[in-house]
Amino acid sequence: MIHPWQIALITLYAFIQPNETRSFNIGMSMPILAGWFTGLLLGNPQTGLVLGGTLQLMTLGVNTYGGTSIPNTTVGAIVGTALSLNSTPELALGIAIPVTLLMIQLDILARYANIFFLHRADHFIDERNYDKAAFQNLLGMIAPGLSRAVPVFFVLCFGQSFVEAVMGWIPQWFMTGLQVAGGVIPVVGICILLNYLPTRSKLPFLILGFLLAAYVKIPLIGVAGFGLVITLLDYMYTRQADQRWAANQEGSDLDE
Repeated sequence: MIHPWQIALITLYAFIQPNETRSFNIGMSMPILAGWFTGLLLGNPQTGLVLGGTLQLMTLGVNTYGGTSIPNTTVGAIVGTALSLNSTPELALGIAIPVTLLMIQLDILARYANIFFLHRADHFIDERNYDKAAFQNLLGMIAPGLSRAVPVFFVLCFGQSFVEAVMGWIPQWFMTGLQVAGGVIPVVGICILLNYLPTRSKLPFLILGFLLAAYVKIPLIGVAGFGLVITLLDYMYTRQADQRWAANQEGSDLDE
């Protein structure tokens, strides 16, 4: 049986976790730490470490670049550890993975909910009311925190049957809509990132990377490797050109 104080602490951890990554970032979003913390409170940190470590391997090299929503292995580690303390790590992992996938939809909802605070912040900035604009950033911590804390709270209170009931209750059209929205968000995020990069001067390289990934089917690591080589060559030739220009300028000054 999970006691109320344990539920409160684990739920608080789940609420703080998504906002911690944007502030002091001590690793609370790491599944291995989340699993260990949950297991420690419930009296079996070993199960939490095994489950969290397994889920940690799933997150290596994965991040929310450009606003992409990814499986929330942190919440999966919390829920899987809490529901499977008296079972094997394999069974705990079987419970955790569906939860991580469900959290993708809740993350999309949280991101869309924060649009309201972003528009209010823009409004206050236009009015030069910077204190209220900054306060909107604090309010923006609520939606991500609740998107993690609320499901963790209900799962801890009602068990695995709650997860199964939620998955069966959500209509298919709603899940499809969230999946479409989740596909649009990364595109918008990547476009925003491209605005801050020298895209026009490096457009051939951008097209090359797209062609390698889309048509040659080279994995992402391979495309990154090609990008690294091209970057080093570009830097090398640019540096040599600068050195030749500097040498020519020095020679011109001597002739004068």
